[in-house]
Amino acid sequence: MSETKKILVVEDNNFVRMQIVKFLQAEGFETVEGMNGDEAIQKIDSSVDLAIVDVRMEPINGFEFIKVIRADDYKTPVILVTGDQDPELLSDASRMGVAAVLMKPVQRDRLIKTVVRTIETQSRKH
Repeated sequence: MSETKKILVVEDNNFVRMQIVKFLQAEGFETVEGMNGDEAIQKIDSSVDLAIVDVRMEPINGFEFIKVIRADDYKTPVILVTGDQDPELLSDASRMGVAAVLMKPVQRDRLIKTVVRTIETQSRKH
């Protein structure tokens, strides 16, 4: 990937968000941070190539964030991050077209591989 890709990282846990951002920046990605779904909705625009979003946040959770951006016609791929083991979550994510679900604690290698694969898949669609 020649041009720098911009990734929106939305996570209400400061430590987890900073860790994900650090992993991404070390790989050369540009990052934008949001502490919750409200902030994320304000920060997403057409320059964002990918969103990494925590599932459990207040007042707007990861699934509500996806509904809002899809209603605004953003096709931005979303990777969900969760500590929740609920099998229903995976079927909800699949139904909503989520690119991937990563379990916390997020492993660096898995994060980077998933991000690269998701961005490559998205660029093939265009």
